[in-house]
Amino acid sequence: MKVEFTSSKGEIVTAECEPGDNLLRVAQAAGLPLEGTCEGQMACSTCHVIVAPEWFDRLDEASEEEEDMLDLAAGVARTSRLSCQIDLTEALDGLAVSIPAESHDMRRF
Repeated sequence: MKVEFTSSKGEIVTAECEPGDNLLRVAQAAGLPLEGTCEGQMACSTCHVIVAPEWFDRLDEASEEEEDMLDLAAGVARTSRLSCQIDLTEALDGLAVSIPAESHDMRRF
């Protein structure tokens, strides 16, 4: 399976993944600047991504807690999600997401 990330600079990064992988972990393994400070506990929005519109409706609906965290994220769009809440399935092979320009990983500096 593959996931296609578009960086804030417009660079395309294609990452290999397996069914059951979590999008945040896949992005981090690919070297993308998604911090995930809370390690998937929905206590931050540092893993915010924008899902390509053609893929958005294929995802499970966001929980109320995720929506609350997205309210705090910078650069939110209609198809924004927290990558820590997206578990990848065969149906999501080829998923395309963008990393908002405001994203940076403080662990890398």
